[in-house]
Order: sequence, then C-alpha cells, then structure tokens
Amino acid sequence: MVAFVKTQDGNPLEIKAAFFDTAQAKEFSTTGKNPYIGNAEASVKGKKLFQMYSCTQFHGGDAGGQTGPSLHGPDFKYAKDATNKGMFETIWNGTNGGMGAKGKGLMDPADPSNGLKPDEVLQIQAWIRSHNDKLTGNE
Repeated sequence: MVAFVKTQDGNPLEIKAAFFDTAQAKEFSTTGKNPYIGNAEASVKGKKLFQMYSCTQFHGGDAGGQTGPSLHGPDFKYAKDATNKGMFETIWNGTNGGMGAKGKGLMDPADPSNGLKPDEVLQIQAWIRSHNDKLTGNE
C-alpha cells in the first residue's frame, strides 16, 4: 500500500484499507496513480461531488480559485497537489490553511460514516485534472 502522509505536517496518514473498496481505489492505493484520469464518466461524477461537498464555495465553480486557491496547476498552494497522491492526501485530511478534512470518518468526527470515500476523491480529481490536459497528476 502507498504510504500516505498528512499535508499539515508530513506525518503518516492512516486510512483504513477497507475504504479502498473499488478496483480503481485499490489500484490507487498500491500505485498512487488515479485510473479515472481521462475518464469522462468519472469526471462528471467528480464534478457533482465537488459541488455537493461545497468545494465550489472555496475553490470556485470550475476549481479555478475563489476565496481558496486554484486547483488547475501547474502552480499549487501546496506543491504536493501536483500529484494525485498529494492532492488525495490534502482532500482526505485537510490543510493548515483552512480546508477541513473531507475523508470518511474525518470530515465529521461526530459521524464516522460521513465524508468522502477514496473512490469519490479520485473522481473529484479526475474532474479537476480535466481542466488541464497536460497535468494528469500521475507523475
């Protein structure tokens, strides 16, 4: 399994293996590569999730930035977000800069069933990466 780290401090980020419950999420957990990149259907789902979880309020309707930073790259507030592993870690566990964790069990500590599953984070990334054909995040 890929060794995930927290965006805040670089410490290990433990994610339950059971959360990686699709073939795509399992592939990501072992390779760090997002198999949804370039997948139009996953991108459509990712856009809906981006809107549902109020990411638009911070990053804007097209993820180009609003009160929060643009997610289009190639320059990112957190350089690690240029890779899908890094962006996954940022979305899953949040940042020091004001973005709360969106990962399942972390988004709402009072309700461990609330939050995004890894597969959903990967679909959001597919939509974000669709804004820049040259940036797949799998480097």
